[in-house]
Amino acid sequence: MKLKILFGCLFLLLLSSCGAKKKVVNKKNPGVVIIEPEPVDLPSVNEVKLTKKLEKKNPNLNTYTLAYIRKYAPIAVKEMHEYKIPASITLAQGILESGKGRSELALKSNNHFGIKCHTQWQGERVYHDDDEEGECFRKYLYPETSYNDHSLFLTERSRYAFLFNYKMTDYKKWAYGLRKAGYATDKKYPAKLLKIIKDYKLHEFDKVKKGKYTKEIKKLNDGKSFKKPIVINRVEENIYDVKKGDTLYSISRKFKISVANLKTINNLKDNTITIGQKLLVKK
Repeated sequence: MKLKILFGCLFLLLLSSCGAKKKVVNKKNPGVVIIEPEPVDLPSVNEVKLTKKLEKKNPNLNTYTLAYIRKYAPIAVKEMHEYKIPASITLAQGILESGKGRSELALKSNNHFGIKCHTQWQGERVYHDDDEEGECFRKYLYPETSYNDHSLFLTERSRYAFLFNYKMTDYKKWAYGLRKAGYATDKKYPAKLLKIIKDYKLHEFDKVKKGKYTKEIKKLNDGKSFKKPIVINRVEENIYDVKKGDTLYSISRKFKISVANLKTINNLKDNTITIGQKLLVKK
C-alpha cells in the first residue's frame, strides 16, 4: 500500500514538472531602457481657447477632461508631427486610458497609456492589477516620455503598419483601425474614442501645421529643438565592467555619455560605483 502511494506521488511530481513553464532569458539582449531628456516648453495649440469655448457652450462637460486637454494637447500635436499619428487619436486615448489623467498609473508613474513592461523592459517599473493581479507597468520620469513611448509602440509594430496609410485627418479610420489591429479587446473602444473626439472637438488639433509649430518650439527654447527619449538595448557590447580607478566621469568620457545619463539608465542615486559593477553605457 505504501509503495503504491509512493509511486503515485512520484507520478504527480513528474506531471507537475513537465507542465511547468520554463523562464527563458535572452542573455544576448537582456532588455531595453529609455533615457528621458528634460521636456522643452511647447507653444499653445489654442487648447485654452478651445476648452473655454466648449465649456461655455456645454457646462456639463467633464472638468477633468477639459483640464487634461489644456495640459497635454501640445504634446499630442508634437507627437503627431514626429510620427504621423493624429493628435486627436493620441489625446483621446490618453484621456480614456489614464482616466482623464487621474488613474494611479498616470499620477504615480506618468504612464498615460497603460503600457506594460513586456519581456525586454529593464527600466523603472510599478506593479498594478489589470487583466491579471500584480502586472508590471512601465514607469516614466515625465508624461512626455509616456506619449513618445506610445508613438513608438504604434510605429514599431508591424500589425499597426496599415494605419499609417490613412490620412492624419481621418481619425475615424484610425479609431476603427486600432480595434482591428488588436490594440484593445473592448469592442466599444472605437466608439469611445470617437465620442471623446466629437464631444471635445479634438479633431481641431489635427489641423496644426508642422512648420510653424516647430519654429515656435525653437523660439520658446532659445533656438534649440526638443530631444527625443533614447531607447537603449542592454546588449553585451553596451555593458561595461567597472575597473580599478574608474569614475563615472572617466566612463562618461570613454563612452561619450553624460554623467547624468549614466546615473539615469543605471538607477544610480549618487556617483558611487564599485569594481566589477556592470554599467549600461551608450556608444
